[in-house]
Amino acid sequence: MENIQFFDTTLRDGEQTPGVNFNTKEKVQIAKQLEKWGIDTIEAGFPIASDGDFEAVKAIAENVEKMTVAGLARCQKADIDRAYEALQHACYPQIHVFLATSPVHMEYKLKMSPDEVLASIKEHVSYAKTKFDKVQFSPEDATRTEKQFLLKAVQTAIDAGATIINVPDTVGYSNPTEYGALFKFLIENIQSKEEIIFSSHCHDDLGMATANALAAIENGARRVEGTVNGIGERAGNTALEEVALALYIRKDFYQVQSNITLNETKRTSDLVSRLSGVAVPRNKAIIGANAYAHESGIHQDGVLKNPDTYEIITPSLVGVNENSLPLGKLSGRHAFTKKMEALGYQLTEGELKAAFKRFKSLADKKKQVTEDDLIALMVGQTQECSEDYRLERVQLQYVSDGSQGAIVSIHSGEAEAVKTESAIGSGSIQAIYNSIDKIFEQRPALEEYYIKAITGGEDAQAEVHVTLSDRQTKKKFNGIGIDFDVLEASAKAYVKASEQFQKEMGKNK
Repeated sequence: MENIQFFDTTLRDGEQTPGVNFNTKEKVQIAKQLEKWGIDTIEAGFPIASDGDFEAVKAIAENVEKMTVAGLARCQKADIDRAYEALQHACYPQIHVFLATSPVHMEYKLKMSPDEVLASIKEHVSYAKTKFDKVQFSPEDATRTEKQFLLKAVQTAIDAGATIINVPDTVGYSNPTEYGALFKFLIENIQSKEEIIFSSHCHDDLGMATANALAAIENGARRVEGTVNGIGERAGNTALEEVALALYIRKDFYQVQSNITLNETKRTSDLVSRLSGVAVPRNKAIIGANAYAHESGIHQDGVLKNPDTYEIITPSLVGVNENSLPLGKLSGRHAFTKKMEALGYQLTEGELKAAFKRFKSLADKKKQVTEDDLIALMVGQTQECSEDYRLERVQLQYVSDGSQGAIVSIHSGEAEAVKTESAIGSGSIQAIYNSIDKIFEQRPALEEYYIKAITGGEDAQAEVHVTLSDRQTKKKFNGIGIDFDVLEASAKAYVKASEQFQKEMGKNK
């Protein structure tokens, strides 16, 4: 069987999701899990976009061993140089150069003629080839580009040294019949002495991103680009977990294989969900909470007799299980260390000491500590270590008129000071959030508040997702909080979202 390469752009295109803002430590953590999942190439970021993006790409390049690490660049020499600088220590570096080719983009965005676009592709792909062995070129908005001009643009890039051609459905405009035919047309008409890998990159504006990606594979694409959980701007990107499972379950039809380790799928999804602050819908294919639930009596009866009657995917295939962990409050550091290594965490002495302390505190409160609890513990530790602001203390008090009162203390890393404010609200959560708003001197709109239990039972840890928005710009900011106590988790999530809100306010001053 031919192998389909998986190209993950969660940390670049996925981070363009409104309200999502990964820091460098979170990006490295996600990158390591993506490597464990079996991703072939990770698009680590857009190095010239900001110093933070540059540092994240550089850190990922220095911390992964098996994946190819790619950096995005416009057809500009400064972009290419910056990508080269960020990726020079990668084991397997790659550059991803793009330029729009559709009439609407050339006329209104680029203000360039078709001939100028072709000249720019030739110049900059040739320049990129002097610095990188692997050069990928993308004609942005390919599906709205005139076919013969698209062929010219792709051929120009190949002649200049590109060996990977990505065909992006940038605005989610195409459909499977059309998109598949576009790949067939390009593959049949390009001229090259070297093997050229064609790649799909789809957006989900019309709900066809996964179907389009599979249609591309049917018509010769050997690489698929997308994100974990399908996150991304607007309606998001191709959900890589959906493509991976479709190729595996229907290998009788597609006759291809991939390097994805399927039982790491749920863990990868959960990590991205928690660090992005974007909750996975319950009915989401493959990794949603209801994906393996059966409520209908007829369905339940069939599954009890034979799971194959209504389940084409076994939960364990994607890593959905109830694997509890025989660790508790009497467990020692050695056993804890071994378990964390088995879960894929390579911790420094300082990180291990902090994690073990948090574990012992959790074990004092819970009857049973599960793998999910430990992963959540590590996510919480990563976030708290990277925050400029940290929740110090929450105190609640009952007010006689039926309102609730809260006193909140927050530690500022920059000022090395603790600020405390109090406020009332119609409920405990509102009182806490009003207090935090007073500390930050802000007035955002609370768009979403979502809470779920990480594991079952009355002693489950709480995972709270919060989305705030700027009342004027409408820009969104996500935060997540994890704690044994629901109110504490709620406060942590609001502080995390508020931190992003404060950074944006600082930019606009």
